[in-house]
Amino acid sequence: VADCGHHLEGEYIFFQNLQTFFLFLARVKTEVQAGPLYRVLGSPLSITCSVSGFRSENTDKHFEFRMTKPSNPDFEIQIISSHEDTFGYSSHLSRVRKNEITLKRLSPNSVRFEIKSLQKTDEGEYECTAVNLEGAYDGEYSAKTVVKVIEDSLSVSSSASTPLSLNEGEALTLTCLASSSTSQHTHLSVAWYLHKDGQEDAQPIISLNRDFTLSPGQGFERRYQAGLIRLDKWGEASYSLKMAEVEPSDQGRIYCQAQEWIQDPDGSWYIIIQKNAEEMTLTVKATGWNFTQSSLQEGQELMLSCNINTQDVEKRFFSVAWLKGSVELARIGPTGVLTVAPEYSVRQKNGELRAARSGNRDYRLILKPVRTEDQGEYICTVWPQERGQDDTFIEGEPKDSSPQRVSVSATGVSKLTVKMQQAVNVAEGGGLHLSCKVDGVQGQLSVTWQHKPTPTAPFTEIISMSQEGVTEIAEEFVSRKVKVMRPSTDNFTLALDEVTLSDSGVYQCAVSERKPNSKTHNQAQTTTVTVTSIDTLMGVSLISRKTRVIVGEKLELMCRVKGPHMPVTVTWSVQREAKTPDTILTLSPDGTISWSADQNHYQLRVESRKTEVMYYLLVIGTSHREGGSYQCNVSVLLKNVHKELKASNQLSVIKIMKMLSPFLVSRLDVSPIPALTTNMNTDITITCSIITKTSESSLYSITWLHEENAGNKTIVSLDRNSIVTESQVDLRQRISMRRSKGPTFELIIWQARISDKGLYTCKVGEWLQDPRGEWYLLSTVSKSTVLTITEPAPNLRLDKKEQQLTAKEGDEVKLNCSITSGASGSLFQVTWFWQKEIETKQRPIFTVYRNSTLQDRFGENVRLRYDHPDPSQFSLTFLNPGPDNSGLYFCEVEEWLPSLSRGWRKVAVEKSGHFNVSVLTEGRHVLTHLVISLSKYHKIIWKYLSFKSSQGKNSSSSLWAESVPMNKKPSGDD
Repeated sequence: VADCGHHLEGEYIFFQNLQTFFLFLARVKTEVQAGPLYRVLGSPLSITCSVSGFRSENTDKHFEFRMTKPSNPDFEIQIISSHEDTFGYSSHLSRVRKNEITLKRLSPNSVRFEIKSLQKTDEGEYECTAVNLEGAYDGEYSAKTVVKVIEDSLSVSSSASTPLSLNEGEALTLTCLASSSTSQHTHLSVAWYLHKDGQEDAQPIISLNRDFTLSPGQGFERRYQAGLIRLDKWGEASYSLKMAEVEPSDQGRIYCQAQEWIQDPDGSWYIIIQKNAEEMTLTVKATGWNFTQSSLQEGQELMLSCNINTQDVEKRFFSVAWLKGSVELARIGPTGVLTVAPEYSVRQKNGELRAARSGNRDYRLILKPVRTEDQGEYICTVWPQERGQDDTFIEGEPKDSSPQRVSVSATGVSKLTVKMQQAVNVAEGGGLHLSCKVDGVQGQLSVTWQHKPTPTAPFTEIISMSQEGVTEIAEEFVSRKVKVMRPSTDNFTLALDEVTLSDSGVYQCAVSERKPNSKTHNQAQTTTVTVTSIDTLMGVSLISRKTRVIVGEKLELMCRVKGPHMPVTVTWSVQREAKTPDTILTLSPDGTISWSADQNHYQLRVESRKTEVMYYLLVIGTSHREGGSYQCNVSVLLKNVHKELKASNQLSVIKIMKMLSPFLVSRLDVSPIPALTTNMNTDITITCSIITKTSESSLYSITWLHEENAGNKTIVSLDRNSIVTESQVDLRQRISMRRSKGPTFELIIWQARISDKGLYTCKVGEWLQDPRGEWYLLSTVSKSTVLTITEPAPNLRLDKKEQQLTAKEGDEVKLNCSITSGASGSLFQVTWFWQKEIETKQRPIFTVYRNSTLQDRFGENVRLRYDHPDPSQFSLTFLNPGPDNSGLYFCEVEEWLPSLSRGWRKVAVEKSGHFNVSVLTEGRHVLTHLVISLSKYHKIIWKYLSFKSSQGKNSSSSLWAESVPMNKKPSGDD
């Protein structure tokens, strides 16, 4: 039992290895991600399925997805198919129709299966099948993977969710708790994010990756390297963010995000769940202004507050000054002493100008009543002051606030007017800027920008600015890059970037003016905006002054981009023969060049003109390798999507027809090959001789082709180094090639067969070396001939002579089978037959097959000897015959000839003459001879007996008794 078990185990291992071997040889292979794939309940699932090995690589393949559940592994559930809308069972078909389960094509040979939200019932084994449309099957057309659905156990929370206000330079510390209780081996990554107002996406501040490495976010690298930003892990689940000195740019909503990662069996890491903690709103007060109003009327109060935001402000000294343009109004020194400019001293004495420190950080300047000449641009300048040992102050570097414009209008009747440009044209993807000019301002202004696509449609709001300067973006435009600016007191500007074709239409600037103790005045003005398609405005054309270039020359290709100047990506590529295009270089909008080809062979030059940009590609020192189709692809980045520009003419692809060697024309010629006729099974030589050549340094490649009923096939190919690159497998043992001076190439076919007939073509390629040392094919010449193979007619002949053989019992009896004629190359199968008596059937007793296999069919106690002394002689000898071996013998010969398409085939069958064999015993040879001699008169005797039976009662008498009286026992004389 142990031996048997060991034997079976060995067979099993052999079968596994054999199965692996055949899978390795299989042409088609289907693959999915290896399982099990652990995914969280409610999270998405994606499985990529790809197939390779189909004959048509560029044709879209169809895929089907099925699954089996652990509770019923033998029941297969159909889910979704790329070619049949009703493929799925009812349990999944509704989810497919709601796009909760999708199948997206990634390439002609791959798809991605997706489930948007996993359910517990989605756990099971998934199978992807590539539909075979080729008929025959050769390989693996399906692949399986297992999906495990686990519970969500990730918990994320933050220590602070209430708003927090800090001054510039103060410290911030936040804590995030993140943990998971899953039973699977997972890793956590934690990151802190800042989401600024008006921005679509949050930006990472700092993150701790799953491999416990720290990475600062973009814009925070400097402070991270200086140690001002840290992320520390405490215990198992606590992650703290520390910012030593907050800046005004840190203002926004801060939150932490945790991601749980699992490693799939293929080694890749996958996020199975991601959660955010509560947001905390952070306000950072920067050093700068705090205006009560920016637009005033005569007599109102103008208050300018200057805020100092830095650490330990209560322990430090500062000087603060207010300036209008370049003129200083007033200054508060480090000890709180106020100094006023001479031109404002009278207003200070009259109480119209006041300045004071209102807190550790705040300084205020008040002008009341404000005058029209007070309008203008104001800034606040702060100097840090260090007190020395002698109580004198050392002034540090000043810091200015951002400028703020103040407008003061005279009181009276509203004279408000609004003006806009009549019509505006803008290119798709460009920026739209509309100016709204306001005149006669006497009060506080607010503005609202509106849009409608057609003149009859209602206006919808885009953005508004209140009297206090607060902007509000309409919900439809929140994700767009839009803002309203007030570059001066009488001008409102709408800026909308990356416009689309749908942004065409009518735009309205609606202005409201409010004065104290007066009603609100409204004025509006409209203009028409037309957005022109980028395809209309811009065009691409490719220009070359040459299509045939001499080797070593320079080649200049020009790619012209007409239209407005926009950030574009330009890619130069070349396609050689039928291969896929090879990228040479890519020029990015920021001017970065990414080289994919050898930079030593190419140069790029850009010329910018008023209405077009020229991108020149210079090919240096051309060789035959540079021949091909050159293409220039230009794309414009519109709303983060590259839009490729259409070619404005039919020259977007230039084909460099041929790289010509200097003053070199091919002179290659091959001598004609005469038609050949030969017999089957003879050796054939077909000669292909080069009679003229271009250069003594030329090298030659040669291909022999054979065309019969099955079409044109390559017999053998040699490259220019005489290395065999291709040969027909079933002819390798019967063909050879020989090269002699000239050069002359000979194809030798050994032992020709009928299938070797047909048209033979000798295709010679001449190769030369260019100045860069690269070999190129200069030209090819082909010559053909017809080969006829004659098949000999059947010519099998045997010795037909009748022979009488008599031998004593125990003596040898030899039966010779002689072939007098037959076809060359034939093989023979010989069978001897025996007929014991006239009434018995002919019986085969011995066969010699054409492969020299012997078969003794006698089945009796007879010793036989077979001899084959020469190709036409076969003999069978009875070594110890007895009387029972007497009878009629002959041999039958089958002639066989070889055939490539049908193997060996039988062409003729012949029989020899008869051998009448008599084996005698002592005292019986006369009777035996008589019986055998009379055997040929059997029919005559039988007719005589039939006649006698009709003559009365003697009709039953024996013929032998009447004609040849015989004793019951023979005497010695007999």
